[in-house]
Amino acid sequence: MVSPLVTAKWLKANLASVRTLDAGYHLTGVDRDPEAEFAAARIPDACRFDINRVADPTNPLPHMLPTAADFAAAVSAMGIGNDDHVVIYDDSAILPATRVWWMFRLFGHERVSVLDGGLAAWREVGGEMETTVPKIPSPRCFTVRPSVGAQVIDMDTIQALMQADGLGQLADARAPNRFAGTVPEPRAGLRSGHIPGARNVPLTRLLNGDGSFKNVPAIRQAFIDGGIDPDRPVITTCGSGVTACALALGLALVSNEQVFVYDGSWTEWGGSDAPISKGYTD
Repeated sequence: MVSPLVTAKWLKANLASVRTLDAGYHLTGVDRDPEAEFAAARIPDACRFDINRVADPTNPLPHMLPTAADFAAAVSAMGIGNDDHVVIYDDSAILPATRVWWMFRLFGHERVSVLDGGLAAWREVGGEMETTVPKIPSPRCFTVRPSVGAQVIDMDTIQALMQADGLGQLADARAPNRFAGTVPEPRAGLRSGHIPGARNVPLTRLLNGDGSFKNVPAIRQAFIDGGIDPDRPVITTCGSGVTACALALGLALVSNEQVFVYDGSWTEWGGSDAPISKGYTD
């Protein structure tokens, strides 16, 4: 079983034996183009995994899960097979690589890791950057299999759990001011606040200053400080289902895979007429 995280030093030493994916994506309002960044420079032989393209094209919400068939087709076209160790990286504060990590596991691929610290860590260890035209890989056969430690949950199920007084633990990865509803949401048309019963575990509290994940005891404490028992089942949520996956990775690091990512997250909930709460306690 591979680790959810690999270091840049490890990747530099093992680059020839893994398949790397660039999962760059930025928060709404950030003036950066991940496609242009990938075209300009990337880890050698990396392919581009765009969470907005490997998604459900029929759903109006952003980067919602694709069908199993569409995921398999996209990954096969990236030259990835079922036996490959996939390492995903990004250069973003919201860690979209963790969303791709979660998707691979949801579709049954266990040999998948995130580059801890992202592209900055790769550059820090003197990792080579490829600046020529990106290579087109030879397609391989990727077959979807049963999930390995990853689950998804939808709005209807969350509402049913709330009505039955059985919601359990719900961790929201957004910044405290967004969770409390004291600032507008980055996406237009969304209300401010959080799902009733949620607790705030901002992604930043799981990370070091360089964007790498903290050690296991510190990650456990970050969840405890947020009012979440890291040993019990947890639903994770965020703005649009990206940093919720970073919380899921953090929980995997503390050996908790009883985690359900709310795919629609606040983009769905805040854009609906479902009940909301504001402040830090309900």
